[in-house]
Amino acid sequence: MSAPRYPPPPADVVAADVAAALAEDIGPGDATASLLDDAPDSAYLLCKEDCVVAGRPWFDACHRALDPGVRIAWRCDEGDRIAKGTVIATLVGRNRALVSAERASLNFLQTLSGTATITARYVDAVHGTGAAILDTRKTLPGLRMAQKYAVRVGGGNNHRLALFDAVMLKENHIRAFGSVAAAIARARTLHPSLPLIVEVETLEQLHEALATGCTRVLIDDFDADTRREAVRIAKGAPYLGRIPLEVSGGVDLAGLRGIAEDGVDCISVGALTKHVHAIDFSLKLGPPPAG
Repeated sequence: MSAPRYPPPPADVVAADVAAALAEDIGPGDATASLLDDAPDSAYLLCKEDCVVAGRPWFDACHRALDPGVRIAWRCDEGDRIAKGTVIATLVGRNRALVSAERASLNFLQTLSGTATITARYVDAVHGTGAAILDTRKTLPGLRMAQKYAVRVGGGNNHRLALFDAVMLKENHIRAFGSVAAAIARARTLHPSLPLIVEVETLEQLHEALATGCTRVLIDDFDADTRREAVRIAKGAPYLGRIPLEVSGGVDLAGLRGIAEDGVDCISVGALTKHVHAIDFSLKLGPPPAG
């Protein structure tokens, strides 16, 4: 079997997400599902709007947690662009388990597909510019690994995962140390092996960050003229583009292409994981309709 195009988080992360979701939804037992005879049955999964599919590992894990013998046949791959009205999977298993797992499995699939779909729109908007789309830490509580995976499925890139895997010096940190250079020096002393991202608010701070050295510089809320000047500075002598520039703050689809065409290296967008439009899916018992 070939490796998946988008390796999901470790199995224990998916299992923990699913266990929490099922415990929340089922509690001591599904009162309505108990009315069924627990007989063999089938179901199909219908996509009801255009989307990029993401979340299959969580969907599968929900159903297998309640019925280890369930058979799930997917008609699409993770990351595929699916048209409204498409049957994307069929399931065969016990009817009680199928209906009990329905909501939790769809919650994962609709949320992660929504994240992948909006990410793909942002990625499409900057195609050909060389700019990468990054996510942020503005994720749904408890679903950070899942949503960051969905961003990758949609063609985006992950920013730092959390507070422990990179140093990010922002306005308050720099103010506490008195200068960008002093803050960078302290960060390099305490965490020499971690990526170091520095947010600057002025062109003077940009020069200071580039001269002192870091992994990436974030230019936050620069107007268009100042942003273009920042690109000219970062890519010109003596810096020669060695330190990438990231844009953050006030980014939306309408203005995205123009920002990318200014020559920045990456654009971070909180809306990818914060403003999630859940994709409409439906799981229906019985065979899929003919045609």
